[in-house]
Amino acid sequence: MKRIAVLTSGGDAPGMNAAIRAVVRTGLEQGCEVFGVEHGYAGLIAGKFMELGARDVGGIMQRGGTILGSARCPEFRTEDGRTKAIRELNQKRIEGLVVIGGNGSQTGANSLAAAGYPVVGVASTIDNDLYGSEITIGVDTALNIALETIDRLKVTASSHQRAMLVEVMGRDCGYLALMAGITGGAEAVLIPEYETQPEEVAREIWRAYQRGKPHAIVVVAEGAKPNAQGLAQYVQEHGARLGFELRVTILGYVQRGGTPTYFDRYLASRLGAAAVEQLAAGKHGVLVGIQKSEVATTPLAEVVAGKKPLDPRMLELARVLAK
Repeated sequence: MKRIAVLTSGGDAPGMNAAIRAVVRTGLEQGCEVFGVEHGYAGLIAGKFMELGARDVGGIMQRGGTILGSARCPEFRTEDGRTKAIRELNQKRIEGLVVIGGNGSQTGANSLAAAGYPVVGVASTIDNDLYGSEITIGVDTALNIALETIDRLKVTASSHQRAMLVEVMGRDCGYLALMAGITGGAEAVLIPEYETQPEEVAREIWRAYQRGKPHAIVVVAEGAKPNAQGLAQYVQEHGARLGFELRVTILGYVQRGGTPTYFDRYLASRLGAAAVEQLAAGKHGVLVGIQKSEVATTPLAEVVAGKKPLDPRMLELARVLAK
């Protein structure tokens, strides 16, 4: 291949820029011209390509977000939109495409692959819910941000003997909440995969006080049932009976905007380089991810159809360690 392109799509994740850098410099080493597509699939349809050299990606590895930008693109979900995208790629004589992103992004990549276009995906999402990779770009940074927040809140919670609730991202997957809860010493963790009754959470908080703890920390994924708002409302309505108040902190997009950690920069560098190597070897229609600490590929069709389960043993570990 002589001309390849790279785009970032979906929610931004710390480490995306390191992956872009790796794609560009590995592509140049392979003798390719490398182009960046601005604003994801929307930019692909609109033909927004810019050639990238080694210096264009210098100094971006430590930056969060993505220098290429990202945008929603309902048009790309249509056959007409995908036809326009492939037409633009062909007109620019782009012979292969690297797509950096999560589930929605790789669904788009799979649709291009199904149409016969050479594409390789790179696993990148802070939710860590992408089938085909044990860990994805952005997860480590997001977890460290959540963990720092929990550590800080625990100081205040202990000073005032108060219960604190921290909501982290995770609409459909509770990985962030579960890992942050284990490593942050939470008394309770609520995730979308398992519904929990508010009264059960209230009992865990009360038991923590009975055990002599000066605080209680609850970590909730945004998609949990109940979610942070529902749990806070329950405690407010039953506060007199429960005997405690609950303070809520919602991290939201703060988790996405951090400076990438060492691990996310390293992971992104490995996966970005591996994606180009796959294209150069004539292998495409796959996602590049990490399995058993090694770079591995999974067919995009399997990635889109597969579901990545949480290890239930981690939920039990969170319960045991909360004592």
